[in-house]
Amino acid sequence: MKVVAINGSARKDGNTQTMIGEAAKALRKAGIEVESISLRDYDVRPCNACELCYTKSWHCPIKDDVMELLTKMRAADGLLMASPVYGADVTAQMKAFFDRSVIAYIDQDFRNKVGGAITVGAGFHGGQELALLQILSFYAFHGVIVASPKGGLFGAMGTASDRGDIKKDKEALKNARELGTRMAELLKMVNK
Repeated sequence: MKVVAINGSARKDGNTQTMIGEAAKALRKAGIEVESISLRDYDVRPCNACELCYTKSWHCPIKDDVMELLTKMRAADGLLMASPVYGADVTAQMKAFFDRSVIAYIDQDFRNKVGGAITVGAGFHGGQELALLQILSFYAFHGVIVASPKGGLFGAMGTASDRGDIKKDKEALKNARELGTRMAELLKMVNK
């Protein structure tokens, strides 16, 4: 089994990537492969509302890397979406990617995959919950089965403003590992 982790951060090896790494440790411990992708390394342009994807399956006239990323996600068993909080939401790169994912929605290509959500904000109550809800809305749109860490959390949230500060947020790191563990449990149930 395989999980594709998508990082919406513009920073290389930032706090969001650290949280993904913690979830990935738990997934790998359960024998699940994890491919980590940073949107900053790809050309992701916004949707231009041409609606061609509605008339021809898996067709988009925008020549960027979105089709490649969606194809990787379609082949995976699970999805781990993670973003730092920008303006109480996911990053613009992540939102543009979500908008373009309608390409996969038409045929319900992500339906019944297992998904986990991670957000990192600069302050307590810094929009992490709202950004998580954006990711969860993406999952609901696509029919993804949502995994949550213990305690009824929507996903794994962290607080860090400077690079590396997330390592001080022990609860966030624990929640990320628990999220990975729960994703592994659900992946094994769904893929029996």
